[in-house]
Amino acid sequence: MSGRVEDFDAQLADHGDDRPGLDDLEVDDYSALQLDGGDDDEDADDDEASDDDADDGDDYPDDALEDEIDLVVALYREDGNPASVALPKDLANDFDELIEQLRRIPGEAGTIGLVSIDSDFFVLVRVRGKKVEVLLSDALAANDWPIARDAADFLGEDVDDDESDAGAVGDFDMFADAGLSEFDLEQLCSDLDADPVDLAADILGKIGFKSAFKKVASSFGL
Repeated sequence: MSGRVEDFDAQLADHGDDRPGLDDLEVDDYSALQLDGGDDDEDADDDEASDDDADDGDDYPDDALEDEIDLVVALYREDGNPASVALPKDLANDFDELIEQLRRIPGEAGTIGLVSIDSDFFVLVRVRGKKVEVLLSDALAANDWPIARDAADFLGEDVDDDESDAGAVGDFDMFADAGLSEFDLEQLCSDLDADPVDLAADILGKIGFKSAFKKVASSFGL
């Protein structure tokens, strides 16, 4: 029996073992060990992260189409006189860029932006330097339209599909310095059946922009 063991040991010695031992590796070089499962774990983590990103994207509303955009306008005062200008419709899907464009208009006491979508809701934005005030006419629109979602997020509003969340949210005191009180603006916005363009016209008319708004709205066929 001992003779067979000695013969087997001799065969192992003859064949040798080409695999590196721990003593043959550099201190920080563990690649030669080829540990199983490392790449699989990393791939699994990447897949989970991708799935999370996809889920987040699925929740975000699709952009409004061009024919769903009622108007995108800016209103401001120049030498004390009300003025208005039509803005590109693609700003109706980009809340941050809308703010940037309003900031570039050198209006006295800031610039007002108005976006109305699909005769469903409007977003009013007033930009005065670094100060940005926002009013969303119907919080439930945040479930269906990107600019409404972004406006709600900006305001810190967490909106779901509950009908009790319907109604305006935002900075109701945004025109208090122009003569429209917080209470009065909130009362105006309480009519959920009102056409958003007509409601916005009433609001803007009360702060001196009736003619300027009517003129720019006509350029959108309204």
